[in-house]
Amino acid sequence: VQLQASGGGVVQTGDSLRLSCAASGRTGYAMGWFRQAPGKEREFVAAISWSGQTTDYADPVKGRFTITRDNAKNTAYLQMNSLRPEDTAVYYCATRNYYSGNLRDAYNYWGQGTQVTVSS
Repeated sequence: VQLQASGGGVVQTGDSLRLSCAASGRTGYAMGWFRQAPGKEREFVAAISWSGQTTDYADPVKGRFTITRDNAKNTAYLQMNSLRPEDTAVYYCATRNYYSGNLRDAYNYWGQGTQVTVSS
């Protein structure tokens, strides 16, 4: 499985962006988004189960970000609203080829990342 993340850019505080993660090959498991800011460790942002019925969000993005997926297109999305300067980071999408009940880790396929920069 290969993942291609896109949709990043430079925006101002309060703006919105939608990230996309297209998977080549069929993935029948959860997909997640993570981010890494300069000088910081990579952190969990959001994840969604295969069916789309279960989602999980990190506290800093709850109520502002929404993760969805279109299995017919093998694509996951991250709608980011009310962006803040602290959301600035490289955003990575991830998936896995096995079942795990934990949406926040245990991913073994990663995309290349897309830069999101939020200016104040």
